Amino acid sequence: QKKQKKQMKQMKQMKQITIFIFFIFSTIISFAQSKDNARIVGEWYNFEKDAIITLFEDNNLTISGKITWMKYPNDENGNPKTDPLNPNEELRERPRMGMVMMNSFSYQGDNVWDNGQLYDPKKGKTYSGKCTLKDENTLDLRGYIGFSFIGRSSTWTRKL
Repeated sequence: QKKQKKQMKQMKQMKQITIFIFFIFSTIISFAQSKDNARIVGEWYNFEKDAIITLFEDNNLTISGKITWMKYPNDENGNPKTDPLNPNEELRERPRMGMVMMNSFSYQGDNVWDNGQLYDPKKGKTYSGKCTLKDENTLDLRGYIGFSFIGRSSTWTRKL
C-alpha cells in the first residue's frame, strides 16, 4: 500500500516536471520565433510599387500581411476598389484597402518563411507562398500552386 502511494506521488511529480519543461520549451520557441519574425515585420512596397502591404505577427506567431496603402485606391467611378474577382461571391464587395492578403507564413530558418497563403486581388486567386528575406530591405515572394518551382516570384522593398 505504501509502495503504491509512493509510486503515485512520483508519477504525479514526473507529470508536473514534464509540464513545466514543456512550458519552458514552448516559451523559448515562441520567443525565438517572435525574434525572427521581427525582421520581416513592417511596411513593404509590392513589386509594382502601387501598394504597401504591412506585414505583422499574428496570434499564431506566423506572419500575415494586409494592404494599408494603394496608389489608386478608387475605381474608374471614384468608388473604393473592392474584390470583384473573388471566387467567393460574399467577399466580392469587401474593400481592398485593409484586406488581409497573406497569412500563415511560419519561420523555417535561414531567413525563409514558408507554408503561407497569398491572395492576389488583381486575379482573384489564392496561392501557396514562401518569403525569403534577401537583406533587411528586400523580400522575395514566391506564389505557387502545388510545387514551388512552378509559380511566380515578386520582389518587394521595405518602405523606408
